[in-house]
Amino acid sequence: MTASDRWLLPDGVEDILPPLAGRIESLRRDIMDTCQRWGYQLVIPPLIEYLDSLFTGTGHDLELQTFKLTDQLNGRMMGVRADMTPQAARIDAHTLRQDGVTRLCYAGHVLHTRPRHMLTGRTPIQAGCELFGSASEAADLEVISLMLESLQVAGLSQIHLDVAHVAIYQSLIAEAAFTADTEAAIFDAMRRKSLPELNALLGQHETGTPGALLRELAAISGGREALEQARQVLRNASGPVNNALAQLERLVAQLAQVFPDVSIGFDFCELRGYNYHTGLVFGAYVPGHGEAVAKGGRYDSIGSDFGRARPATGFSLDVRALVALGERVMETRGAIWAPLDEDAGLARKVAELRRTNVVVQALPEEKQADPAARGCDRVLVRRNDQWVVESIK
Repeated sequence: MTASDRWLLPDGVEDILPPLAGRIESLRRDIMDTCQRWGYQLVIPPLIEYLDSLFTGTGHDLELQTFKLTDQLNGRMMGVRADMTPQAARIDAHTLRQDGVTRLCYAGHVLHTRPRHMLTGRTPIQAGCELFGSASEAADLEVISLMLESLQVAGLSQIHLDVAHVAIYQSLIAEAAFTADTEAAIFDAMRRKSLPELNALLGQHETGTPGALLRELAAISGGREALEQARQVLRNASGPVNNALAQLERLVAQLAQVFPDVSIGFDFCELRGYNYHTGLVFGAYVPGHGEAVAKGGRYDSIGSDFGRARPATGFSLDVRALVALGERVMETRGAIWAPLDEDAGLARKVAELRRTNVVVQALPEEKQADPAARGCDRVLVRRNDQWVVESIK
């Protein structure tokens, strides 16, 4: 390695410099303040844990995204968190062990072995909320509403919400009783929305059978008309399927009343997190960005590996991505430039001003510095033996 290469960072890893760092931190605080106003309590999970915890529940889907290392104290394998949701589930099930409903929120860096897509790095700043202890539709509505409000806080406009329900796919697959290989092929084709492959896999199934219903369902997506179309296709399906459709219909009606400017759509091929989600899944999108800017869903069995299975639902987002995509106006406050002087009155005045203002006090090397070039719009000067603040003209 040459001297010029010594300071290079790994691909997908970068410093966050001013003023972007300030904008990210401001949004992180505002999102956490918003969550806490809804009754969510802040938790700060550790950056590393044993793999047994990180790969519990949702964590099994994260194994390839997790950096692994050996604990030098006992030889056990640890991982750097790639998602904070399993950590929140561990805290609820094992650490807090509260009865009733528990609301938790969090924000911090996670580390990925590879970027999730071309527009992200490997060190996202994840923020989110998890609600434990309620299997009600009201809990799902609360979490989605809080997610949408957080996106509005970030200054995002033209938000589109996609919702789906994994019970529909789960029920039809279970009824069809495919072989493991066929089921895996169908899942892959559904996830990629490859209708030609699904026609090849399911084309021989008679109308009304689970296989035929899966094939027809894959072609349905869109707004409320898509939900009605799915109802027609699945009108003779089993109870769990119709219950899931009814839940989607009720949820959309309630969201439309509170968020009339948010467009809502349905994608019955949405199988993200299928291995751990147990009910509603949802993702928020904005124009010009192909990936979800926030996503979540219900995952009722995540706590079982910790010995305390609890109903759970939640969402997460990348604060850094929201800053890049949003149109949020950050209030900027100018600073006060204080001269270098041994006067005790100056020290007292600077301490007083710093309670409510940004004060930059000159160092010996800055005697001739331009205060405006240091981001200051005011200066502290002595007038009649008093230190007073004056605007820079």
